[in-house]
Amino acid sequence: MAQEPGARAESPSKAPHAPTELSDLATLKALAQPRRQRMLQHLTLHGPATSATLARALGLNTGSTSYHLRELARYGFVEESSDPRGQGRQRWWRAVPGDRRFPPRSRQSAEMRLVMDELNHHAYAADLELFEQTQLQAGGYEDPWADAFPYSRGSIRLTLPELRAFFEEYIALLNRYKRPDADTPRGARTVLTRFLAFPAPVAAPETHPAPHNRRESDPS
Repeated sequence: MAQEPGARAESPSKAPHAPTELSDLATLKALAQPRRQRMLQHLTLHGPATSATLARALGLNTGSTSYHLRELARYGFVEESSDPRGQGRQRWWRAVPGDRRFPPRSRQSAEMRLVMDELNHHAYAADLELFEQTQLQAGGYEDPWADAFPYSRGSIRLTLPELRAFFEEYIALLNRYKRPDADTPRGARTVLTRFLAFPAPVAAPETHPAPHNRRESDPS
């Protein structure tokens, strides 16, 4: 999860939400816990689940998943959900939709930067693993979704305000395509989107050899 400019914590959404900045250190620490990130990703991808189903899917024990679900709920990342089977015998959880953003790095304390670096490290690794796993599972030529991996690399010259505006336009584009389940056409699938932009590294100044008095024609 890149945090500049105005990063988002991934969460499913049926309608655009007003951005909320996560600036509380305890909240960020709660989200940065690797198991909680995995659980939140699973709920985002697969919908509501119980602590038992999460434990089986992620190779954890039920006591651990129950504890982490309560902590995620404490900070507003998950909430209890109705039983999709209509039986109501178990406790189900769902990811809470939202446009959650992090303070820009210039406003982060030293401790907050350490937490954000840890959070981003796990998030980037999880995204790459999921991307590679999905590519390996893609079908052959008979599967139209085998081509569902658009990828682009490019560069543009922007000022910092223009980069922020570019990011907001990207978010607006995502929100244009979000719609309630009832309005989703048949054959549609969940498509994961990730946005990453960063300034190119500044070129190091050229170094010149120390001057000397020897001429090129001088014998060595």
